[in-house]
Amino acid sequence: MKEHIRQLLEDALPLVDFDSQFLFTELDSLGVTTILMLLSDEYHIRLEAADATPRNLKSLDSIVAMVQSKLNA
Repeated sequence: MKEHIRQLLEDALPLVDFDSQFLFTELDSLGVTTILMLLSDEYHIRLEAADATPRNLKSLDSIVAMVQSKLNA
């Protein structure tokens, strides 16, 4: 799942370093919105503005954990 999410996001946001441990600081509002929309569509989960926290978007691992949490809910 992690590599699939990485590929999906890298294709949409090629200038973002998804290996960064401080990924949230590299994202602007359009980047955050893009991530939420792509993951919502790909995994058929509901991601909202409230999910766009520095904790959830800190790193690729935290993004994967957020998706897994939504899938398990």
